[in-house]
Amino acid sequence: MTCLLEVRGLTVELPTPAGWVRPVNEVSLHIDAGESLGLVGESGSGKTMLAMALMGLLPPGARVEGEALLGKDRKEVAEVKEKNAREPGVAGGKNLLALNERQWRAVRGGQIAMVFQEPMTSLNPVMRIGRQIEEAIRAHESRLAAGDVKRRAAEALGRAAIPEPQVRAEQFPHQLSGGLRQRAMIAMALAAGPRFLIADEPTTALDVTVQKQILDLLDHLRRELRLALLFITHDLGVVRQVADRVAVMYAGRIIEEGPARQVLASPRHPYTQGLLNASPTLERGKLSPIPGSVPQLTAVPPGCAFEPRCSLRRAECVAAVPDLRVADQSHTARCVLV
Repeated sequence: MTCLLEVRGLTVELPTPAGWVRPVNEVSLHIDAGESLGLVGESGSGKTMLAMALMGLLPPGARVEGEALLGKDRKEVAEVKEKNAREPGVAGGKNLLALNERQWRAVRGGQIAMVFQEPMTSLNPVMRIGRQIEEAIRAHESRLAAGDVKRRAAEALGRAAIPEPQVRAEQFPHQLSGGLRQRAMIAMALAAGPRFLIADEPTTALDVTVQKQILDLLDHLRRELRLALLFITHDLGVVRQVADRVAVMYAGRIIEEGPARQVLASPRHPYTQGLLNASPTLERGKLSPIPGSVPQLTAVPPGCAFEPRCSLRRAECVAAVPDLRVADQSHTARCVLV
């Protein structure tokens, strides 16, 4: 596979009255074209802030370090081939963290897009659904005729499995059910043909049947369009359905990463084990919650951030932040027990 996005040492710092905090701390990960990476963790672990950094939507005053290299698109690859250049992986791609706002306008939506958690607050309540999708298309293809833009918007709604797309295009967000609103958000995100899609807890507040439909739709679109998909969730049951690989995030750091089946069947970090034990299953009647809560960003422990909540902690856990250790082939965990 071709590596589409490679993140290296991404750190985000935000100013607060108590000083600078790091919601994202030295995160490194990669996603191949056509691959789905599940990003898992409790609320406050830094998942959404990582997504916002990759979308160039951080709040004013934020400081960013590291690299987020988005691989070359087809036109750029053709230009490289003409020059007989041989570049492995994503070398020479765009560093998203170095883009200014003018450059972001070409990338955001056109090459990388995001489906936000709550569609009712993301959609404009006083614009018809079709007009909102047309706006996303015009932002990247301003020379298209009005008829072509309207046709493309209807095609995007149809691709998102929305019944009667021409009818739905003339409706307002409040006239759609929660599931249809989320499908409209997916249609809008994919309307301009991005190669990388971020889905931030897209099934939150939907009933189980609609959740399954949205997950199946995202998986189908990923395979059909060869999208790289970063799927953010706190639900490990959802991860089993959509992710090829899993990255577990805690207090701003990736603390375990590997193939989804391997990580979920044999987790090597106590936090991942705790998440699995706290997830409801048909086989296990009793849940085992993780004691305590995610540490405040102003009071992150100097060693392993999970150490105060961990029943397996050792003296060395307090001394320093553990390195990512190889637990198995392509499976790593940030724990001294590995």
